[in-house]
Amino acid sequence: MHLVDAKGILSAQNGMNLYRGCVHGCIYCDSRSRCYRIDHPFEDVEVKRNALELLDAALRKKRRRGMLSTGAMTDPYIPEEEIFGLTRGAMQLALRHGFGFTLQTKSTRVLRDLPLLQELNARTRCVVQMTLTTADEALCRKIEPNVSATLERAHALQTLADAGIPTVAWLTPILPFINDTPENLLSVLRLLKDAGVRGVIFFGAGLTLREGSREYFYAQLDRLFPGLKERYARTYGLRYEIPSPDTEHLCRLFHDFCEENGLMHDNDQIFAYLRAFDDAPPEQLSLFDGLM
Repeated sequence: MHLVDAKGILSAQNGMNLYRGCVHGCIYCDSRSRCYRIDHPFEDVEVKRNALELLDAALRKKRRRGMLSTGAMTDPYIPEEEIFGLTRGAMQLALRHGFGFTLQTKSTRVLRDLPLLQELNARTRCVVQMTLTTADEALCRKIEPNVSATLERAHALQTLADAGIPTVAWLTPILPFINDTPENLLSVLRLLKDAGVRGVIFFGAGLTLREGSREYFYAQLDRLFPGLKERYARTYGLRYEIPSPDTEHLCRLFHDFCEENGLMHDNDQIFAYLRAFDDAPPEQLSLFDGLM
């Protein structure tokens, strides 16, 4: 890792990347794409040492309060968070200035901040988002080698829900010829239902590959699934969108399951739910009821 002084921290949409780069090693990670202009080795995490100072100044200037969010480029609970505490510090600033907070992670480290999450949710609003891709723990260790295991993440979601923290799951990516089976999709959905998530974000079965992320993904296919890179190359060439051949069937299964089990499954509605904020405590909000 290395430390830098950032020029700014908060986007126009109230999003922030406190770190840049990641050590999770997910083979499909879009953040490796060259379009993001990360000019250092991806695993050499960039730590924005002045992030909290910048965030404090930015929040002081805000005329309206709302939801803050961590960016999706880097998991806010990578191991570096244990050293620098930027995610925890950002949530403390949100609480101090009366803002809500939502974050997206694959790590059970989020539970270390459970009391803070509860305080945020009681005084403003807080939603935790967590990504799951496969119910097969051996496969999880291949495609997401350094993240919390799938069942650990499901248990974390349950713990959060039991503590009164609203949760949303991301079921993505569904990789062609790897985890794009009805059995996997339904197994993950059952875990999420049992964990009490409010909704599931799903972009269909497949992934996207850009320059930079494609080369890394193909190299990992060569290492982990011999012969599969050639199948991808024959099927998709250099396409950006890489849909599973079974995407229509899997989409029907997904929406049918969510509808039958009372889970939000329209992405636009879920994103509206994540952005929703007013000055009342969350138990007084009626938006979620309206989205059901």
